[in-house]
Amino acid sequence: MILENYSLKQCNTFGMDVNAKHFAVFKSKRELGDLIRVAKDSHWEILILGGGSNVLFTQDFNGIVLQNKLQGIEVVKKENEWVWVKAAAGENWHQFVLYSIENNFAGIENLSLIPGCVGASPMQNIGAYGVEVKDVFEELEAIEIATGETKIFKGSDCNFGYRESVFKQELKNKFVITSVTLKLKNLNVTEHYHFKTTYGDIQTQLAEQQANELSLRAVSNAVIAIRQSKLPDPKDLGNAGSFFKNPVIEQVLFDKIKEQFPLIPSYPATENFVKVPAGWLIEQCGWKGKRVGNTGSHARQALVLVNYGNAKGSEVWQCAKDIQQSVLEKFGISISPEVNVY
Repeated sequence: MILENYSLKQCNTFGMDVNAKHFAVFKSKRELGDLIRVAKDSHWEILILGGGSNVLFTQDFNGIVLQNKLQGIEVVKKENEWVWVKAAAGENWHQFVLYSIENNFAGIENLSLIPGCVGASPMQNIGAYGVEVKDVFEELEAIEIATGETKIFKGSDCNFGYRESVFKQELKNKFVITSVTLKLKNLNVTEHYHFKTTYGDIQTQLAEQQANELSLRAVSNAVIAIRQSKLPDPKDLGNAGSFFKNPVIEQVLFDKIKEQFPLIPSYPATENFVKVPAGWLIEQCGWKGKRVGNTGSHARQALVLVNYGNAKGSEVWQCAKDIQQSVLEKFGISISPEVNVY
């Protein structure tokens, strides 16, 4: 069923009260195909929405919003110490992580509590605490909007980068991801697995939890505790998690900045490049905890922009642009949004 002038307030974690001119939910690939045909015949622009956790609406959407509710998780292959798990794109990402932990499948426990749906995970190449989806990615299935044909994308087809993929660049809005298959370590048949605990505060949190031995559950619980301590719950305070990507800059520029700001933190990136925490840059510019009208930077995590209740998307976007300008003027570094802005 296609609904008209539908409020998207409950469909985006920022809680922006904008309308879609047309709106529909699809729970099967057949329903998706039918809706795409109707949209094309009507010359409507199509926007696919999952959990709405990485989007900022600055205005009403004049086309049709299709909400992905495809469900299902299955083991498609087991071989030696590996297991291939296929999840429908509408599955909640965190629930998928918990499924993998319950089944003793390793590889995505560090990605616990990341909001959104499975389909968005390769689009964004989501990552946290030393792990990215590309590290465990096998393939995805997607339907091409122009032709209705199904295509399989392997890792090399996706052009994965830092919070980037081909689906945010040249193939943006051209495909609908319907399922994602990950290759995970099957700890039911092997004990050989390298837990990634050196990033962030994971080791500190594990010590606080008095985790006597490393396990998928212990690492996941540590990540969940850290995220909950730093990030506001969208149910209480509208947000889309980290609004900006951590910039990757040339080592030469970093060394020059470090002369003036000796405490600037960094992480190795590719050769001759380093990654700088955007949250630190924003905090140094005085934005952490700063409120501007109904929006602002969160007090516990400067990277997170929040909606204090009645903010318009245009207000949040203007605040983001002001933050970008502050960082550029102070450090000569451009920071880019991680959130998709419409």
